[in-house]
Amino acid sequence: MTNSNSIRIIVSGGGTGGHIFPAIAIAREIKEMKPDADILFVGASGKMEMEKVPRAGFPITGLPVSAFHRRLTLKNLMFPFHLAASLIKAGNVIRKFNPGLVIGTGGFASGPVLRVATRKRIPSLIQEQNSFPGVTNRLVARKVSLICVAYPEMEKYFPADTLRLTGNPVRTDLVLPPERKSRSAAAFGLNPELPVVLVFGGSQGARTLNLCIAAQVRRLAGEPVQVIWQTGTAFQSEALIKVKEAGAANVRVLDFIYNMDEAYAAARLVVCRSGAMTLSELALLAKPSILVPFPAAAEDHQTKNARVYADAGAAILVPDHEAEKILVDTMLRLAANPAELNLMAEKVSTFAKPEATHTIASLALSLVTRHSSLVTHH
Repeated sequence: MTNSNSIRIIVSGGGTGGHIFPAIAIAREIKEMKPDADILFVGASGKMEMEKVPRAGFPITGLPVSAFHRRLTLKNLMFPFHLAASLIKAGNVIRKFNPGLVIGTGGFASGPVLRVATRKRIPSLIQEQNSFPGVTNRLVARKVSLICVAYPEMEKYFPADTLRLTGNPVRTDLVLPPERKSRSAAAFGLNPELPVVLVFGGSQGARTLNLCIAAQVRRLAGEPVQVIWQTGTAFQSEALIKVKEAGAANVRVLDFIYNMDEAYAAARLVVCRSGAMTLSELALLAKPSILVPFPAAAEDHQTKNARVYADAGAAILVPDHEAEKILVDTMLRLAANPAELNLMAEKVSTFAKPEATHTIASLALSLVTRHSSLVTHH
């Protein structure tokens, strides 16, 4: 049962973890601050949010929205029909749920929801994770009440008067207490005295990173370094064979890392893609990194994200097409250089915004309060 006086909020965002996890983090923080808040998620049917959001404890409804492909494809012929159906369904959801606020974190589904909400003059907030904004957020930016961003100088893309530099909402449960930190290497059966490099490429693994490590496993076996290598499910068996053949007892192969908090804590160096949420985690945890941007990311936003860190000396950027030649060399050179790692850790921590989630949730709730007081006085 819903409390008729409770704050009702729709949260929409999805398609990728980079949109879903910030949305969940914001929703959780709002519930922490206002336990009786009634929160409904709206996602894209068949996308990963339909599974991740209920697992996080929130109800979700799906829209029949689809991606508009940048290359010519027959799928684009269906796009207008899916969009029209999504706008109608978003309208029905908003009419029935009657939210006092709509929050969008990017992705296909948040477009129709925000379009309907802004037309009905319902307060709205969008959160943009990247240094180069996604299409959906750029399309709705002029109509929404507030825009929370993670990087400075975003007035190039968004109206300056609605911008707030908050940082990205990061899972603060990644920060381990000291006693668990000291046991983190042991959780992977590793020696805490030797440097640990964490290599991961998102939940599916990253093909380039996997091929680079696989090609050099024999070499890694002879180095005073330990590697936690998250491969994704598809590459795991091949990786295990390579490690066994090379006798690389210092390389741990995992298809997926559930205890990411311990993996980060054990690592002196991280090798990964440069999605916005990963970068925010690296900053929060002060982890030096080698960033290999995913070249097929929309409008190459991962390279733009990585460059911000690399220019500040907070990370090293290795372009995807050069990774095969230089990635493992760079990794081994850094792992053996504690002074350089410490300097990078110092620089990357300046990007941390540990209060981001709380700030965004506070801004969101202030919009609801302001709106309800205006409605009451009219």
